[in-house]
Amino acid sequence: MGEAYHHGDLRAVVLCQAAEQIAQDGVDRLSLRGLAQRAGVSHAAPAHHFGDRQGLFTALATEGFDLLAAELQVAGPDLRDVAVAYVRFALARPGHFAVMFRSDLLRADDADLAAARRRSGTALREGVDGLEGVDDRRSVQLAAWSVVHGFASLWREGAFAGSELVDASVDPEVVARRIVDRLTFT
Repeated sequence: MGEAYHHGDLRAVVLCQAAEQIAQDGVDRLSLRGLAQRAGVSHAAPAHHFGDRQGLFTALATEGFDLLAAELQVAGPDLRDVAVAYVRFALARPGHFAVMFRSDLLRADDADLAAARRRSGTALREGVDGLEGVDDRRSVQLAAWSVVHGFASLWREGAFAGSELVDASVDPEVVARRIVDRLTFT
């Protein structure tokens, strides 16, 4: 978005710019003043919409959880498809993913954030609900989320480069599907 902002939804423009900058430079380098400059608006404009960095990160995480919930719902009830959708989201939206699970950056009492988290969690749990012979659903949900999130994070951060475990030239979605296929949840 190299051009100056002129009209439309400034909030959405700033969130988009924030996600892009975080994906490129990381969370620590983001500033409201820098976002305003990138969007071509006054330095006070982002603060007007979000208050401060924590407000901006909370709004970005809320948007991320809503987008993730939509991706997971489209994936359907099969756990493998849900896992692949989760990995796809993490890789396609690194700016959102980088803040969504960082409680130190977010307003814990934000009602919109809590609702968005619940929506994405429900969609992830539905993938586990399709498994047969599962007695302890909560433990299986935790295990499935941990494995998929861990894999997505490790792949996104380049941790598998040079690893004997994963050929980095293979599609991460294929690897995610294989991982879920190997897990036994009963």
